[in-house]
Amino acid sequence: MREEQLLLSRCESCATVIWYPRPFCPRCGGRDVMRFPASGEATVYTYTVVRKARGEYRDRTPYVVAYVELAEGPRVLTNIIDCDPAEVHIGQPVTLTFDTPSDGPGLYRFRPST
Repeated sequence: MREEQLLLSRCESCATVIWYPRPFCPRCGGRDVMRFPASGEATVYTYTVVRKARGEYRDRTPYVVAYVELAEGPRVLTNIIDCDPAEVHIGQPVTLTFDTPSDGPGLYRFRPST
């Protein structure tokens, strides 16, 4: 079984938590960047409900596309799953989960915290 975790980067020079992963700090330009696992806790920053889609996503509507703000600070684009899209709201606490297809890498998603 593979270990699933969302890895973030932190600049050792200025302590900025970096998303998306890159080998340098966008704030200070430092190259002393360390990777660490995210806590998995976040809140919904903003979202939209997709009701019409094309291709392979056509049968998956409605679904929620959101920016969530991680407890560590960065905002990431993701989906909110395992809930009624009408119940998603800004400021809602959510928890990291992985959608793992049998033939590929896991995709990070978030579900409402219990």
